[in-house]
Amino acid sequence: MFKGREIQHADLAEELLKRMANDLKEVGEVQQMPKREGRNMTMLVAPKKA
Repeated sequence: MFKGREIQHADLAEELLKRMANDLKEVGEVQQMPKREGRNMTMLVAPKKA
């Protein structure tokens, strides 16, 4: 959730979420890429199936 002027740097937040997804690719998989809805940005990550 963005607060105040953070909304102006949504591109940095998306880059951070993509980097996190890359770091977690061994244990999880991205089911939904980062999506911005107003002041919120969400990404859905689920554990990999064994």
